[in-house]
Amino acid sequence: MTHETSVDEASELKWLKSSYSDSSNPSDCVEIAPTPTTIHIRDSKNPGGDRLATAPAAWAAFVRFAAQG
Repeated sequence: MTHETSVDEASELKWLKSSYSDSSNPSDCVEIAPTPTTIHIRDSKNPGGDRLATAPAAWAAFVRFAAQG
């Protein structure tokens, strides 16, 4: 499920990345910008490019699945 982001909401986002990101290549990472209703996701190599948006519950399920290996 996706959520359409307004221009005002997108300009206010605070992007975060994992502390496990490779410090030798800081632009090789997925970044997220959480809001109360949406998790925004982008590629740090192309911050102005396409982005994904999903509900927090869907993001949490994805992270749990990814952590299983």
